[in-house]
Amino acid sequence: MKKRASTVPFRGTPEQEAKLRAVIEEKKKVEGSLMQVMQEAQEIYGYLPLDVQSIIAESMGVSVEEVYGIATFYAQFALSPKGDHQISVCLGTACYVNGSQDVLDRLTEVLKIGPGECTPDGKFSLEACRCIGACGLAPVMMIGDDVYGRLTKSDVDTILAKYA
Repeated sequence: MKKRASTVPFRGTPEQEAKLRAVIEEKKKVEGSLMQVMQEAQEIYGYLPLDVQSIIAESMGVSVEEVYGIATFYAQFALSPKGDHQISVCLGTACYVNGSQDVLDRLTEVLKIGPGECTPDGKFSLEACRCIGACGLAPVMMIGDDVYGRLTKSDVDTILAKYA
C-alpha cells in the first residue's frame, strides 16, 4: 500500500528539534548514516513529517527527495503520526476471503481516513496488514492489544464506540 503524507498538522516541539539536531550533528560526518538519522528522528517524533524530512535533508546535505524516497520505500518509516488508538485490519488470505475488506472500507468511511493515516484529532490511526496470526477468527482487526474476530462491517461502529 502506498504511504500517504499526514493530514494532521505538524506539532513538533523545540525540545524535539534540539534532540534531532544533536543526532544529526553526531552522525552527519559518518558515511552512510542517513538511514540511522531517519530512524532516530522517527523515535523522537513518532513519524517523519515533511518538516522533519526537510531538516534532515538540509543538515545532512542531501535532497528532500532522497529522504522522502527512503521514507516511502522502507516499511519501518511512517509519514503520519500514530493515533491514541492504533487500528490494524488483517487483509491476509483467510481474513480477506471472509470479508475484511468490507470491515476496512467501513472503518475508512466512519473515520474518514485511509490506511496509513491518522484522524485529525489524533484519536485513531488505521493500518492494513497482511496477517495478525488469528486466522481461525477471520476476519480480524486489532485496536491496540485488543483483538476482534469474526467481524462484519456492521460490528465496526459498536467497536469504535468503546474507544470514543
